[in-house]
Amino acid sequence: MSHLLRTSRVFAWFFLTGLSVAIIIASSLYLYLRPNLPPVEQLLDVRLQTPLRVYSKDNRLIAEFGEKRRAPITIEQIPTIQLQAFLAAEDARFYDHPGVDIKGLTRAAVELITTGSIQSGGSTITMQVAKNYFLSRDRTFIRKFNEILLALQIERELDKNHILELYLNKIYLGNRAYGIAAAAQVYYDKPVKELSLAQMAMLAGLPKAPSAFNPLANPERALIRRNWILGRMRDLGYITEDAWSLAANAPLTATYNTREAEVDADYVAEMARAEMVRRFGEDAYTEGYSVTLTVDSTRQQAATDTLRSGLEAYDRRHGFRGPIGQIDIENLTPAELSDQLLSYSRIEALVPAVVTSVDDEKNEAQVHTRRFGPGIMPFETMTWARRYRTERYTGPEPKAPSDVVSAGDVVYVKIDQLPQVTNTEADPSEQPTEETAPSELRVSLTQAPDVEGALISLTAKTGAIEALAGGYSFNQSKYNRATQANRQPGSTFKPFLYLSALENGRTPATIYNDAPIVFEDSSLETSWRPQNSSGQFYGPTTLRKGLYRSRNLVSIRLLRDIGINTTLDYLKRLKLPTENMPANLSLSLGSGLLTPMDLARGFAVVANGGYDVQPYLIERIEEADGSIVYEAPETILCDRNCPTSPRQSEPVDIAGDTEGMTLPAAQAEETSDEPRVMPRLADERSVYIMHSMLQDVVKRGTGRRALALNRSDLAGKTGTTNEQKDTWFAGFNHDVATTVWVGFDQPAPLGRGEYGASTALPIWVEYMKVALKDRPSATMPRPNGIANIRINPETGERARPGEDGIFELFKQEEAPAPLPVQGNGTHTDNGNGDDLSRQIF
Repeated sequence: MSHLLRTSRVFAWFFLTGLSVAIIIASSLYLYLRPNLPPVEQLLDVRLQTPLRVYSKDNRLIAEFGEKRRAPITIEQIPTIQLQAFLAAEDARFYDHPGVDIKGLTRAAVELITTGSIQSGGSTITMQVAKNYFLSRDRTFIRKFNEILLALQIERELDKNHILELYLNKIYLGNRAYGIAAAAQVYYDKPVKELSLAQMAMLAGLPKAPSAFNPLANPERALIRRNWILGRMRDLGYITEDAWSLAANAPLTATYNTREAEVDADYVAEMARAEMVRRFGEDAYTEGYSVTLTVDSTRQQAATDTLRSGLEAYDRRHGFRGPIGQIDIENLTPAELSDQLLSYSRIEALVPAVVTSVDDEKNEAQVHTRRFGPGIMPFETMTWARRYRTERYTGPEPKAPSDVVSAGDVVYVKIDQLPQVTNTEADPSEQPTEETAPSELRVSLTQAPDVEGALISLTAKTGAIEALAGGYSFNQSKYNRATQANRQPGSTFKPFLYLSALENGRTPATIYNDAPIVFEDSSLETSWRPQNSSGQFYGPTTLRKGLYRSRNLVSIRLLRDIGINTTLDYLKRLKLPTENMPANLSLSLGSGLLTPMDLARGFAVVANGGYDVQPYLIERIEEADGSIVYEAPETILCDRNCPTSPRQSEPVDIAGDTEGMTLPAAQAEETSDEPRVMPRLADERSVYIMHSMLQDVVKRGTGRRALALNRSDLAGKTGTTNEQKDTWFAGFNHDVATTVWVGFDQPAPLGRGEYGASTALPIWVEYMKVALKDRPSATMPRPNGIANIRINPETGERARPGEDGIFELFKQEEAPAPLPVQGNGTHTDNGNGDDLSRQIF
């Protein structure tokens, strides 16, 4: 008995000694680690990394930027059964323990002793919050002690629901999804509240190993994990036996879903992204900013679609350049064909496909597409494919499919009709019947255009960008031609020359001689002999007719008359860039360089009645909590005695940085109630007369295709440079100004018959059908001091009784003198000593 007592005492002393040592070690660790632990108060002010989102004016998603997909959610927005699924999977005693589960830690310690390695961490949800928000993911004892201490501290200062909410918003659930709301979107394309029980259990299984239990990467292991969690939920009393049975037998329904952009506006999105990074640095991608732009989703989509369609139409007119590659299709399975096509990129709606056979008797070709599998390409979709030779010449029209493609050719196609497929998860009553048997995939032959273009549409009175497309495909080329491409505007420049003339004493009835002219210049190898595009000359011509007929010789003589320096000074007054403008007579033909945005802004000045315009894209920037960081100021058009504003004289620079997409300097200011004051740049009477002259371009001149819109408020100007290297149309009404450019990135002739009226104008018309839909007619109000006088169009003088005459607009002080009184010997001048005889410049 005494031996047993002595042995018990020894074990008791060993136990007490061990316990004391453990307490001393734990206390020492606490005293050592406690000063370095972060304060829990940081959790109350934590900012979860949330991506930058860009929206249209009407709140449609344009783009999302950021490595982490996250959409913070409150615990009240999460169904109770979803919370229970995570508790069953991660911490069933969460609401009972003080932040540390002794049983769990003991189990983890036993596993470590018996296996020699860490099998599980014994972590509670609170400990995971401590690790995710404050600590590294290193599997070390020091980090574990820190985790335990922090968890105890968190439990003392935060309630359980708050801790659980932090956990569910922070955890990584695979596929760049952080937090439960993002995961529900990525895997099921649903909000959390719409998930089924099986789907909730699937998400709850991901925190343990987002890769190993991922239903997309490892469906078999994911299914096992999901069903284990469902069993735990049943055993814990969270769900009934029947609910467990239904959910455990449910098929996997997870698919990869990104939040698709609702508007195709990649160039606009990149402009917004570049500006946000300029403002906020790398924080722009993680702080949850929401950017609302000035673009309207409907008009922006129309800009993207019509530009692409117009470029494709031009490309088809110039023939088929042949396959983009070859594949040896012999003995390849459909899966192997798809793998071979992976090396060919998809370009917007253009899908790579390989021709598997050609059947002239059936008048079709069989193809295998990269994503959609086998399909049929009817010959009727290939009839356009004359063989390309040069931009001016094509081969003969094909007569059969074999004239166009051969087996093994890799070509681009557009999907015309997708096959109907059976959805195994759908209701049987919704499956196709014999009468609605699955159809075959049908495609059309196409090709990626070499030609490029740009479209910019501005609200004339404010400069807000309503729509912008910088090229055929942003994924193919990040180069934003709308803001970066310096090109010759050709005749689209002429309205600014003519407006300068109207401001310098000329009238629409002033006559210039459309006749041959030769310029000798020692710097040129040959004499300069400018011509009209028709190659003909038409004699004395009024300025109005010279503009709407786009007569080059009239423009040259006009510039020589009013002076090159006078014109350049006037362009500076309009705030058009003159750095790349020649100081010679070729200026009159648009030989200087402007970007499409420069030209759009210039026409917006004309459209709004002569006021300054500063294009801008960002309407509002909000932080993650909804507070407004920036809001575009009000725009005020000012005639005289304008208040001083720092924004009034700031330059418009939309292509100034290395990214080439910087917004105007005015946009860089922080939120301010101070408006942007836009002073008058041009005399309103001159601008009103210019409106009338440019309306004639549409009614009677080179812009007649715009008559298809059946509106009376449209004006504009076509433009084509030498050898058709650049083609334009810039048009407007009093509310909106839109410019379209078409050309090659490396300037080259567009080919025979390609002018502004045939390449750019059709795109403009199709876009404006959408942009002007349901918009009332908008014309510039007639200012005071305008006279409408009947003149002789051949002389520019007042028409005599009985003469054929037309009515013309004049500033009152510049109107033709009254006709002299006949037969009484009275005056033959206008009272100022000026000869009223016909003058031709």
